[in-house]
Amino acid sequence: MKKVSFAEFGGPDVLRLIDSEEPHAGPGRIRIAVRAAGVNPVDWRVREGQILKAHPTELPAGVGLDASGVVDEVGEGVEGIEVGDHVFGEGSSTYAEFAVLSAWARMPEGLTFEEAAGYPSVMETALRVIREVGVRPGQTLLVSGASGGVGSAVLQVARDRGITVIGTAGVANQDYLRGLGALATTYGEGWIERVRELGRVDAALDLAGSGVIRELVDLTGDPHKVLTIADLAAPELGVRFSGVAGSVPDALAEAADLIARGKLHIPVEKSYTLAEAAAAHTDSQAGHTRGRRVVLV
Repeated sequence: MKKVSFAEFGGPDVLRLIDSEEPHAGPGRIRIAVRAAGVNPVDWRVREGQILKAHPTELPAGVGLDASGVVDEVGEGVEGIEVGDHVFGEGSSTYAEFAVLSAWARMPEGLTFEEAAGYPSVMETALRVIREVGVRPGQTLLVSGASGGVGSAVLQVARDRGITVIGTAGVANQDYLRGLGALATTYGEGWIERVRELGRVDAALDLAGSGVIRELVDLTGDPHKVLTIADLAAPELGVRFSGVAGSVPDALAEAADLIARGKLHIPVEKSYTLAEAAAAHTDSQAGHTRGRRVVLV
């Protein structure tokens, strides 16, 4: 089978499309014929060797955590799923023609494989950071870097829970944020004053790692009310870095429920082929994403 792999840590140029042996579903796992794989920042952070504690990596290694596809092997002990079912979920080495998933759910009706591949890690992260930052219904959450996949999910989950969201993004994404129910403003000079004009901030999330931790602490008045998934230096300022995943099955179940109720939609900004994986990583690292990027298989 074809699979994207890397034999050394480094930039996008270390990615190779290779011929590899097919993986197989062990106990408690399923294998899918991959139709699409989600492109996440964790993919290129692992490729660079940034976060090896959370994601131990033995070289050569495959790439990717999220995928959607058609079940073609069911491991021992797995119930409620059959060969031929359409699923989305999380596993390993998902930039490939076949991948083994450790967590999955049936795809909601009307969702395409391309769309479904973008939800698993994004929803797990969104639900985790909302929980960990401690924001409650009736309060206001500031999201820095709100237009990407996790930000798009946070905005919609928060709206469903009665939490007001102020989102920062580039000029081109202001209407997009407003369409997701956020109070939107641009980053750049004067952004703190613009946020204050929109209202009091009870908690804040840094999703982009753009060096705004001090400002978020200033806006909330307390480093314990700020959480980041992107700035590894944040703990030096007393701000928590969230990098340990929660329950992916729970996240998939909530995603399916919200999608079915018409409360969640994350658009796919751009799709790539397996041979274009390096370009997908380059674009992901550049930021300014509106929604999700996926690799089509």
